[in-house]
Amino acid sequence: MFDAWIFTTPAPEPDARIAYGRGPHRFAELRLPKVETEGERVPTVVVIHGGYWLAEIGVDHVGHACADLAARGYATWAIEYRRLGNIGGGWPGMFRDVGKAVDHLRGLADEHRLDLDNLRVLGHSAGGQLGLWLAARRQLSEASSIYAADPLPVARVVALAPLSDLHMASELGLCANVIEQVLAGSPEHRPQRYADTSPAARLPLGVEQRVLHGAADRLVPVAMSQAYAERAQAAGDDVSLEVLAEAGHFELVDPRAREWARVVAALA
Repeated sequence: MFDAWIFTTPAPEPDARIAYGRGPHRFAELRLPKVETEGERVPTVVVIHGGYWLAEIGVDHVGHACADLAARGYATWAIEYRRLGNIGGGWPGMFRDVGKAVDHLRGLADEHRLDLDNLRVLGHSAGGQLGLWLAARRQLSEASSIYAADPLPVARVVALAPLSDLHMASELGLCANVIEQVLAGSPEHRPQRYADTSPAARLPLGVEQRVLHGAADRLVPVAMSQAYAERAQAAGDDVSLEVLAEAGHFELVDPRAREWARVVAALA
């Protein structure tokens, strides 16, 4: 499934690999721009890789994208998290990991002059779902297993081919119905888990959302993003959808692809 997502050379090493919790999958890679304006905070992007929430794909697959953004003046915080196949992956550990990884930025902001007042999130595929969920995290009630008392606010989410509607993902049986493994059940059996984690169920999110999706995507149907954008706009969110005519699923995280310029523009 993921054979197309291959780089022939490894990405440049991050400036730091920082643990936000215990275990081999609870860390993030920090990359900093090479040229910074003296005294100013650095625009910061949280990057969340995809891979259908499976352990098969890790943070290294967004390394080239992060290196490119760092060269453009962004600090990037590419997070790793426990996925299906890792001990503690799926519900609720994966969501707790992602939230904790982002909140960990508070302790790094002063040292690295990170701008957290205008925090951007860039997520691809399953990472797009997690990015949109981060924006909605403050809505969760204290009764939720993935509730956080003071989540770090998100200003904008750039969601690339996101799995934005988990009910639709279950109905379509995407990736051998992997979402029912992630949440340990169907929407009928685990309604609250889907309500807590599906971006489409949390609308309005109350943050800027820029959705990009390839018209030739064979892994996540573009119809999901079209339906999500319509619902989000109707709910009052600031949402735009750009369908890229010749793109598939992976071009959106490949700095070598012509579509990458549209991703960069959506972040700016």
